[in-house]
Amino acid sequence: MPELPEVESLRLLLNLAVAGRVIDRVEIREPRLRRLIDLQLSKALSGRSIRGIERRAKYLLFDLGEVVLLIHLGMSGSLTHRKAPRAFSDAEPAGGGHDSIAARLDPRHDHVRFVLDDSSELVYNDPRRFGLIKLLPRAEANAADELKELGPDALDEKFNEAYLTVKARGRRVAIKNLLMDQRVVAGLGNIYAAEALFRAGVRPGRRAAGLKRSEICRIVGATADLLKDAIGAGGTSFRNYLDARGRPGRFSSRLMVYGRAGERCYVCSTLIRTRVLGQRSSFYCPRCQE
Repeated sequence: MPELPEVESLRLLLNLAVAGRVIDRVEIREPRLRRLIDLQLSKALSGRSIRGIERRAKYLLFDLGEVVLLIHLGMSGSLTHRKAPRAFSDAEPAGGGHDSIAARLDPRHDHVRFVLDDSSELVYNDPRRFGLIKLLPRAEANAADELKELGPDALDEKFNEAYLTVKARGRRVAIKNLLMDQRVVAGLGNIYAAEALFRAGVRPGRRAAGLKRSEICRIVGATADLLKDAIGAGGTSFRNYLDARGRPGRFSSRLMVYGRAGERCYVCSTLIRTRVLGQRSSFYCPRCQE
């Protein structure tokens, strides 16, 4: 699932590509995502200008004036900006397409198309259909079920040593699971929680309550540095993630532990280990992480 760096990288590119453009119409080919898309979406959005795009955790929020379009990519979603339009067709072969982006994405999974006033398109593609597209009144956006319980963003100054110390106090949960709890800190998932803990030198299975203040300080600092590095590289691509231009993220080659069980640590040459925490595989170096 795309995490904070992937969604932020996507937001930055989309802002450059479509901010100021007007939505001409919305074509819905498959409304059955995580929740059913409102078939009146085109009527509600036609003629609205995209004033800008914000991000909350792993959600994109399109500022359309009185309303906000909320988009979550789910497990396999992508939102790409395409220059040349083409009609939906069930007969199109997988991998075929009108441009380099379409060549990388199976057009059978192009479920929603936002046609803009310059004839370019934002196309939502999602093979597993776990994503979300939802229209909200601006005044009610912060109270939406998806956003109201989110903790501070992992790049927000509110996510600091003092905050994480309070959240860890008395908690028997593993520190990696605490970091992945979106109510505690928003935007981190399995990849970046594992990588941040490696940079901080803390094992993922350590109980949150047992961490020293110095370790919490390292975790907070390592998280911020890691996310900024990942955003600069366009995020990490596993399986389906592509940015707005249809390109994979370039941070995959810089991962130190995630997905490397049985391989040598780049720092100390010890074999990377894995264990299951919260039903997720957690990767770590037994020598570099205490």
